[in-house]
Amino acid sequence: MSFAHFLRIEREEQSGSRHYVVHASDPRFSLELTPDREAPDKIGKGVIKRICLPNSWAGDYGKYSKLMGAAQEFFAQSFGEPASKAETRRFNT
Repeated sequence: MSFAHFLRIEREEQSGSRHYVVHASDPRFSLELTPDREAPDKIGKGVIKRICLPNSWAGDYGKYSKLMGAAQEFFAQSFGEPASKAETRRFNT
């Protein structure tokens, strides 16, 4: 699955950091996750704390469960090695 529509936001607070994964395309939704301390790498796919999604999706569990899984996979991969600047360059100038 393409992770082009996902974005991870990390907010530093006094009590620690908070992690959010946002799906910026339709359907727009966000997850608040915490790293899984039981995972071998201490991050894992994250433990979901909060889900915010459109009301129209509230009863269609099969439809958004795939996107929630993709968001967790993106969360795990976002802690990997950063890509080189040439790979992430948005504009070829």
